[in-house]
Amino acid sequence: MRLKTLFVVPVAILSTLAASTTVAAAAPTGAEASVTAAVAYAPQAPVNLGSAGDFTVLSKTGITDVRATAIVGNVGTSPITGAALLLACDEVTGYIYTVDAAGPLPCRVTDATRLTAAVGDMETAYNDAAGRVNPDVLNLGAGEIGGLTLAPGLYKWTSNVSISNDLTLEGGPNDVWILQIAGTLDEANAKSVTLTGGAQAKNVYWQSAGGVAIGTTAHFEGTILSKTMIAMKTKASINGRLLAQTAVTLQMNSVVQPAL
Repeated sequence: MRLKTLFVVPVAILSTLAASTTVAAAAPTGAEASVTAAVAYAPQAPVNLGSAGDFTVLSKTGITDVRATAIVGNVGTSPITGAALLLACDEVTGYIYTVDAAGPLPCRVTDATRLTAAVGDMETAYNDAAGRVNPDVLNLGAGEIGGLTLAPGLYKWTSNVSISNDLTLEGGPNDVWILQIAGTLDEANAKSVTLTGGAQAKNVYWQSAGGVAIGTTAHFEGTILSKTMIAMKTKASINGRLLAQTAVTLQMNSVVQPAL
């Protein structure tokens, strides 16, 4: 059951509530900021990553790196040559796949067929996430979601999204978050996306039509499906996946693939 009850609160907290629950909130006073939020959500099915889910970092146009980055999981680039994959073997706990004989030695594995399939599945997953309809929440916080706690559900923004303060996703181990962003996604330096209540990074999907930037020493959770570039700034970390339809840039980062 989908409940479209809306309310305005001075500090937006989207609690994990049953779909039949209605909550009343006090109106904001003085100069307190307010946002519009939905208090109920319709459960979402996970986005099927297909063979793209076998990769922690997957890019169509290359991966740059400032040492030393630590990646747990597989890495690949396609259709661009492996010469555009600039990680070293000792930075990856997993396999490094390329479409040709170029790429880091001695560890790179040439497997164009596998990479073509993974990139196709990445694009299919992006379209799935972008194509979900009837969002539970539209344009939450006018695109500024720092400081909030988000219940599971489908969120949609027709603008850029910023995380200028710590963000919490609260829900159970089987709950799903899909966050559709028409513009860019930016997380500020030294801020964190945190999962509570048993929520799992494998069930969080950030679909961004624009570029994604994770700030210096910031922490992020979930799979990023970007139509363009994903930039991890100096010593940023993610428990999730970087799946980019253009480039991925890394700078002394920690990137850990969550369990499927």
